[in-house]
Amino acid sequence: MRITRLFLTGALLSLSTAAFAQEEGEEGPRVIYKERTEVDFEGVDVAGELVKPQGALLLDRKRAAFNPLIKLRTDFNTEMSQSVDEVK
Repeated sequence: MRITRLFLTGALLSLSTAAFAQEEGEEGPRVIYKERTEVDFEGVDVAGELVKPQGALLLDRKRAAFNPLIKLRTDFNTEMSQSVDEVK
């Protein structure tokens, strides 16, 4: 088993090739693009069918929750009793 592994490792190392980077002076193939590309769909007939989802999608907007700046009071009992004393 050990000999087989050693043999396979040696075979892989001997068959592998080195990759070299392109040197600075060499230029690869240059790609030149057209300045303007036009696509003409005049001769093409497109036929299709509108497919809708089976269910309805309802979007309900939530009301914005703000920090209240005014405190709403439920009773004015203390002010009412003070105003009665002032009237007397």
